[in-house]
Amino acid sequence: MLPFALCLLAAATQVSADPVPVRRTQGTFHGFLVLKTLEGATLAAGELVQVAHGDRVTSRLTFHFRDGSLDDQITVFTQHGVFRLVSNHHIQRGPSFPKPLDVLIDAITGQITSRDKDGKSTQTHLDLPADIANGLPLTLLLNLDPAAPPTRLSMIAPAEKPRLIHLLVAGEGEDSLTIAGIRHKATNYRIKIELGGVTGLVAPMVGKQPSDIHLWVLGGEAPAFVREEGQFYEGGPIWRIELTAPVFTTPSPGK
Repeated sequence: MLPFALCLLAAATQVSADPVPVRRTQGTFHGFLVLKTLEGATLAAGELVQVAHGDRVTSRLTFHFRDGSLDDQITVFTQHGVFRLVSNHHIQRGPSFPKPLDVLIDAITGQITSRDKDGKSTQTHLDLPADIANGLPLTLLLNLDPAAPPTRLSMIAPAEKPRLIHLLVAGEGEDSLTIAGIRHKATNYRIKIELGGVTGLVAPMVGKQPSDIHLWVLGGEAPAFVREEGQFYEGGPIWRIELTAPVFTTPSPGK
């Protein structure tokens, strides 16, 4: 079994890991999301706020959980020819998360600052590749060709000692859905997390290999996010993110 696993790992390293070219520039918008279990129970209300100033974009994705927990991620990136991460600050806290998380990545300097529950800071330096993608997968998927070969991206895994891992992104065909009764097709992207090294080979054997992430994108000239299913933390359950619409609590003026 090990030689076969080594062949797979070697094949994966041959996939392109260059920064994703900008096919569709990102602008300013405000979207609303809902986080649910796979059984349909609502866990959190989410907001995605993105502001663009020229080639520089700041995106903030926040989930406020019903139990008081928080998942908050601020990502700054540039989009001049290719997408490049500037910084990513990810916070998780509250009863929905076994371990609190507070990690700031400076992709320009390679400085990674982690804070524990008591506020104590630990700094680590890594030589980061140009395709580092923390906080960027959705943006990058909106710029990928679903028929293209798999794309390999780099990411910092938040841990006691931050480490570089890789994401292998590949389109897996289209799934049907309806919006207001009208049928559409969305590309199902599978994102496989590659731990790499000895850890990557051993993890599946001891049950610690992270689950694949699935993300659905509506195609066309202006691709749109539809749904995501994946883990929010190591060993966690698979949760589902979907778009949601506001519900007015006051009657309309015509009533």
